[in-house]
Amino acid sequence: MDRITLTGVTAVGYHGVFDFERRDGQPFVVDAVLHTDFTKAAQTDDLQYTAHYGEVAELITQHIEGEPLNLIEALAVRIAEAILANYTVAAVDVTIHKPKAPIEVPFGDVTVSVHRERS
Repeated sequence: MDRITLTGVTAVGYHGVFDFERRDGQPFVVDAVLHTDFTKAAQTDDLQYTAHYGEVAELITQHIEGEPLNLIEALAVRIAEAILANYTVAAVDVTIHKPKAPIEVPFGDVTVSVHRERS
């Protein structure tokens, strides 16, 4: 299976279980791997036979900036399901980074990842 990989799609969102997270917002960073088959796109050199990664990045940003959710797990699943619903891909991996998570000890990043396949 061929892959399109988007890394570091960043926007401010208002996700989290604490009031200050929903009030103040924070950066969220998303990586997505779209599993697809490039055969027809390569043969035709036509964008319609692949996933337009610019549009996928915009879709991800809309979800980050959209409806506040308590859990980044929920955000990851919603992004993965939206990609599957809007693009002809066989599967997608989505990782949400929450680098400013309210954790009381020093840390570099916190992430959640999901894998979803077309049924």
